[in-house]
Amino acid sequence: MERQMQERAVRTRQLLLQAAAEEFDACGYAATGLSKIAKRAGVTVGSLYFHFESKEGIAKAVMQAQPQSIEPYLDTQGLQRLVDITRVWAQQLLRDPLLRAGVRLSVEQGGFGVHDVTSFVQWRDVMEECLRDARESGELLPGVDPAMVAEFIVSACTGVQLYAQLVNEREDLPERTVEMWRLLLPGIATPGTLPRIDLEPRGES
Repeated sequence: MERQMQERAVRTRQLLLQAAAEEFDACGYAATGLSKIAKRAGVTVGSLYFHFESKEGIAKAVMQAQPQSIEPYLDTQGLQRLVDITRVWAQQLLRDPLLRAGVRLSVEQGGFGVHDVTSFVQWRDVMEECLRDARESGELLPGVDPAMVAEFIVSACTGVQLYAQLVNEREDLPERTVEMWRLLLPGIATPGTLPRIDLEPRGES
């Protein structure tokens, strides 16, 4: 019985996250009310408060849930995995409300009084791990600092998606992401690694 209750709680929390993401994606933080989130999820407001203490709390959870939209599509290692994270991210931003809302909230959070860098740090840490694996495999040029490159890529991806959003609602974000890598890879990857890196778009078809 206890296990069933735990599983039900996990399912309810995920339903609430998805519902919140769809509301935040469509309406933004200010115009999204907890009652709208609960209604979309098919639960009571009381149930929502059981899982999240406030609208700010569920917004932070949405921001931090971004990797859920990407991890199922990753099956590579090292430098290729780093590239794949951004390729899948670019594709999924076009179709996944959970990821799209997480990105929107992360960028706009200062406008509703939140200053939480957790989601950016999550990506930085994931990317740094890929780069450390790449270094151990001999894929990186001598002197390349995984921590510094990871932080730069998080910043670069943030800028690329913001620019693409303004220009054409991110329609060409996958292509812009590939061009970003065409510029960056020669500065971090060994000459023997470069030809092996696949830059074709990745993500849900």
